[in-house]
Amino acid sequence: MTSFQSLGLPDSLLRSVQTQGWTAPTAIQTAAIPLVAKGFDVAAEAQTGSGKTGAFVLPILSTVPEDLAAPHRPQTLVLAPTRELALQVASVFKSLSLHLPVVPRVLAVIGGESIDDQRAVLKDGVEVVVATPGRLIDLVERGAIELDDVRVLVLDEADKLLDLGFADELSDVIGELPSERQTLLFSATLPPKVLGLAERVLHEPVLVRIDDQITPVEGIAQRVFQVDRNQRRGLLQHLVSTEEWGQTLVFVATQRATENLAAKLRRAGHSAAALHGGLEQPERVWVLKQFRSGSTSMLIATDIAARGIDVPRLAAVVNFDLPRSPRDYVHRIGRTGRAGESGLAVSFVDHDSEAHFRLIEKRAGIRLERQSVSGFELTGEAPAKEKGVGGVKGKRKSKKDKLREKAAREAAGES
Repeated sequence: MTSFQSLGLPDSLLRSVQTQGWTAPTAIQTAAIPLVAKGFDVAAEAQTGSGKTGAFVLPILSTVPEDLAAPHRPQTLVLAPTRELALQVASVFKSLSLHLPVVPRVLAVIGGESIDDQRAVLKDGVEVVVATPGRLIDLVERGAIELDDVRVLVLDEADKLLDLGFADELSDVIGELPSERQTLLFSATLPPKVLGLAERVLHEPVLVRIDDQITPVEGIAQRVFQVDRNQRRGLLQHLVSTEEWGQTLVFVATQRATENLAAKLRRAGHSAAALHGGLEQPERVWVLKQFRSGSTSMLIATDIAARGIDVPRLAAVVNFDLPRSPRDYVHRIGRTGRAGESGLAVSFVDHDSEAHFRLIEKRAGIRLERQSVSGFELTGEAPAKEKGVGGVKGKRKSKKDKLREKAAREAAGES
């Protein structure tokens, strides 16, 4: 088994790794750390929970200069898609640098917090900035931050940066950076649009792909319950109470659904809170703090809000609403069972969502037994498939279907 010592990290970082309780590097850390330390541009793909943050933080910290006495402008810039992820990455930088001879100053630059406070810290000098694109651009336009000294740029969760529409902001930020720099791109997925971004901003990058095929996360028990849509909340309450899950992260599809479900759970006597992008930053920080401390036992969140959440010993993840893609399924359940611990992933399916979950199973290479709980059984029958008709995309006919019908009518001489 590869060790952190074999990756060439200095003793000070090895002490930090030990303090964090990391016993051995993950696959992405083993592959990426030597490349980053040698100065290569890297485009890396690895699933959620695989240790991507450590894979770039450790080698960056291994090259921190010993003289940081005078105020410095940022030398490392990390761009993240969400506030929570930015705060999480900044926290990792701080915790892993504690034993360095000289500790770099780290600042999370995010919206929802005082821009004047951020400007004051920047004026005093920081070496590492972890930012969301919008707030960073705001500070650049105000002349509060200069990026001329940045020698390492990290695009963290690059797929989500593009999914959230940050392409223009990324171009603006990159235009402020020196051309001579090291650029690292880390992502849970590397679809064509992300690879296109890599071609534009990375110089002769080394491509690293871990678990190229979608695979279920090891150490996580996966269960699927068949239940009517209007009985999901009741089943959730029953399972949480009877099986004593502990800290539980519940995924739903929309911001409104997070608030509705959390409110109903609270009225039923459960300690639940909602987390979504519509909350102000102080609210989001408070909600996460309560959940991490155990004061709140159930967190109801959307996919975007949950990106960057790292809760030690998270007991269970629930797909109250199924994710849109098989990769998102793997990313969601990867929130539990981290660092070699066991975890539980539960999904609710009904007649309408069964076909979608079968697709998830097929792409992930798994097949899970369907379960039911007395009093919450799935009722009715699955809708019959029409013969000779392709997959049903929805109740409304597609444009292609309408054109085919029109052509058929014309061929038959109909008006």
